[in-house]
Amino acid sequence: MTNRLYYTDPYLQAFDATVTAVDRVGDRTVVALDRTAFYPTSGGQPYDTGTLGALRVVDVFDRDDGSVAHVVEGVVPQPGQQVRGEIDWPRRFDHMQQHTGQHVLSAAFEHLFRVRTVSFHLGADVSTIDLARETTAAEIDAAEREANRVVWEDRPVTIRFASAEEAASLPLRKEPKREGTLRLIDVERFDLSACGGTHVARTGAIGIIAVAAWERFKGGERVEFLCGGRALDRFGSLRDAVAASVRLLSVLPQELPGSIERLQLEAKEQRRSSSALQLELAAYRADELAAAAAIIHQSAGLADEHPARLVVRAIDADAGMLKALAMAVVARDGYIAVLTSTTRPAVVVVARSSDVTVSSHQVLAKLIAQFGGRGGGKAELAQGGGLDAQPDTILAAAREALTSSTRQ
Repeated sequence: MTNRLYYTDPYLQAFDATVTAVDRVGDRTVVALDRTAFYPTSGGQPYDTGTLGALRVVDVFDRDDGSVAHVVEGVVPQPGQQVRGEIDWPRRFDHMQQHTGQHVLSAAFEHLFRVRTVSFHLGADVSTIDLARETTAAEIDAAEREANRVVWEDRPVTIRFASAEEAASLPLRKEPKREGTLRLIDVERFDLSACGGTHVARTGAIGIIAVAAWERFKGGERVEFLCGGRALDRFGSLRDAVAASVRLLSVLPQELPGSIERLQLEAKEQRRSSSALQLELAAYRADELAAAAAIIHQSAGLADEHPARLVVRAIDADAGMLKALAMAVVARDGYIAVLTSTTRPAVVVVARSSDVTVSSHQVLAKLIAQFGGRGGGKAELAQGGGLDAQPDTILAAAREALTSSTRQ
C-alpha cells in the first residue's frame, strides 16, 4: 500500500520516499515507493510525469494491491534506497485546472438544467464531458457563464474524507462508485463530489472555462472544453488565425463570415464557368481526336458489322477533362475512346458510342489486371486510376484488348 501524498496536498511538487519494490513488466521497469506525490491514471485524469532521482518517470498506474507503480527510465534503484521525487509541475497544474474546471462545469449543467455528467476525459489538448441528454446552444452558453461566475468568485476548493454512511447523507452530485472511506472535493456552496484526482485550492486558479465545441454522442451530448492555460493557448491560436485572415481579405474581424461566404459563392460560380468552358474546349478537342481516329473492324464489337473508329491517346489532363473529352468523342456514332493521363500512375477513361457493343468496363478491367490500380463503371463508360505504367504501354495494351471480342 502506497501513501498517496497528493490526496491531501495536490500542490506538493517534491518529496522523499523509499523504494519498496522494483519489477519488470514486459520491457518496462516499474518502481514502487512507500509514499508518492505522483498521480496514477484514474478517473479520467492522466498520470503525472517527473523524476525519481536521476530516473525519468514516464508513466504511473495503480496496482491491484493498492500500490502505485512508477514506470521509469534510467539506472534502476534498489529496494530500500532513498529517492527524491519531483513532479512535472506545469503538467500537474494543467491537469488540476482542467479537472476542477470539469467539476464546476458539470455542476453548472446539473444546477441549471438537471443534466447529469456520465463521463469525463482529460486529454492532452482538450477535455470532454459526456452529458446524459442532448442540450441546446442556449443551455450550453448558460452553463458556461454560470461556471465562470463561480470561477471568478474565487471560491475555496477543499478536500475532506467521509465514510460511506456519512456520504449517504451528503448532497453529492452523483452516487460514488466505490465503498469505504471516500475522498470528497468540495467547491464551496456549488459542488460536492467523490473524487481521487488533483484539484486547485480555489476556483480562481482555474482561470476560465471555455466551451470549444459540442456534438451528439450516444444519445446525449459530448462537450469539449478548455480551462486556464489551455484556453489562453487556444485563444492565441484563434487570434493569430483571425489576424492572418483579416490581412488576407482586408476586412474587419466581424466581417470574416460574410467575406468567406462571398468567396465560396464566387468560387462556386467560377467552378461552374470553368466546367462550361472545359466542356466547350472538350468539344473542339474531340473534333480533332475524332478526325485522327484509326478504323477497326467488327472484331471490336460494332453492331451490324460496320467498322468502328478508335481514339487512343495520352493527354495532359485530369480525370474530369479526360472524361469530358471521351464523352464528346463518343457522342458520335461508331467510336471507341481510350484516353490516359500523361502522369504516372495513370488515370484511364474508356468510353464507347451507343451503337458499339464493346464493354468499356471489361476493357478497363483488363488494363487494371495488367497494370494495377482500381476503377469501375458501366459498358458505356468506365474510369480507373493508379495504373503503374507509361502511357504508351497502357495504350498499346488497350489496342490489344480491343482486337478481341470484348462485348457487353
